[in-house]
Amino acid sequence: MTSGNYSAASRYPTRNTKPKPRWLIIVVAGVFAGVVATITFVGYRPVTSTPITAESLAYEVIDDQTINIRFKVVRDDPSDDVVCVVRARSRDGSETGRREIYLPPSESAAVELTTHITTSQAPGMAEVYGCSANVPDYLLP
Repeated sequence: MTSGNYSAASRYPTRNTKPKPRWLIIVVAGVFAGVVATITFVGYRPVTSTPITAESLAYEVIDDQTINIRFKVVRDDPSDDVVCVVRARSRDGSETGRREIYLPPSESAAVELTTHITTSQAPGMAEVYGCSANVPDYLLP
């Protein structure tokens, strides 16, 4: 160890800086929190609204290869064509049948339908897989 007159001031440079005002720190933190909240809201909300919703209301097993399903479709614009896919599942959960249903424009936004699905195995349940306004050409009249 060498001896000498070393002071803390000579070892560590000193700066003559004032501390930041407390209100500035609060404002910057608030702006940052607002930006994060906005990005989170925009990122996690759906990009578009769900203009078509479908709900399974009931199903009835007819025989070992047929099941009926009753379901309700609600669309924001009843003048739109809609296609819905309904499917049947066996008791083990595997899909055993599927059918596309065309819904033409109607007067009412809500429409209830009943249809049958032919299955490859004994059906256990039926459900609406989904609906879309992108109707394939082969379903249009």
